[in-house]
Amino acid sequence: MQTEFLISPGEQPKRLDIFLVNREPKLSRAAVQRMISAGRVRVNNQTAKPSQKIKPGDVVDLDKPKPTPLLINGQPSALEILFEDSACLVINKPAGVAAHPGPGHWDDTLLNALLDHALRAGVAGMSGLVHRLDKDTSGVMVVAKTKTAHGRLAVQFEQHSITRQYEALVQGVPQHSHGRIKLPLGTDRNNVKRTSPHTLHPKASLTEYYVEEVFGAAAAHMVLTPRTGRTHQIRAHLHAIGHPILGDPAYGAEPVRALEGYGVPRVMLHAHKLGFHHPLTERYCEFTVKPPADFRGLSDELRFKTERQG
Repeated sequence: MQTEFLISPGEQPKRLDIFLVNREPKLSRAAVQRMISAGRVRVNNQTAKPSQKIKPGDVVDLDKPKPTPLLINGQPSALEILFEDSACLVINKPAGVAAHPGPGHWDDTLLNALLDHALRAGVAGMSGLVHRLDKDTSGVMVVAKTKTAHGRLAVQFEQHSITRQYEALVQGVPQHSHGRIKLPLGTDRNNVKRTSPHTLHPKASLTEYYVEEVFGAAAAHMVLTPRTGRTHQIRAHLHAIGHPILGDPAYGAEPVRALEGYGVPRVMLHAHKLGFHHPLTERYCEFTVKPPADFRGLSDELRFKTERQG
């Protein structure tokens, strides 16, 4: 697929590979560099190098290869099923499991396990994931089993009529015990893999929260309700107010001094509650799951250290 970029007068000179990564966020910098080396990128109709500086007036042609269809096979894996019928499936996703195959995790994903589950049940397959949780995030997810169910659930997510509630262990203690984080979010202008208020394309974003428990000045247990559905919304909003989630270095979390000798195993975020109208009966359904052992264990450790200190 051929794409042409005309470098505008206001564009600052920058490396060709960096320019293309910012314009094509689905491509990694390594992928862009491979395409340049393969001759799929031309500047002013001339072959180029990744380090070449583009400038106003340049014309960059990008020839992206057609994506190879991804064959996803079922793989046996234990699923904690909270509810299942002919239309949908509700599960408790463990932390450390990617929702969908992608770079770095082409198998052993949630989708692989769901396809295996469908095969064992004699069902043709799953219609697809209606929403996702990050690899390190645990908690409730709903999966559509038919195209009709997928469409009706997707509308609820788009209209933000879904009930969602998360729990997080965060660095430091928020100034207010409850509140709203109303900051527009979009792709960070300096890092295409992050969501941030510092973006060229802001979209309205709102997260409500209350503080469930504090652990001295070191950390807090927060309950959060996203009212919009931006990528990494909770992680980006908490970072923006100065309280990143423990174990989340991508969004600024630093080691907590009170945890000397106790590692934070992952991003401490858990999807605690999910409510939706059933795609066939339209009856309201709500599911809640407690945080997993690593989340509870870290909470206990923080609580113990806080009590011991005074």
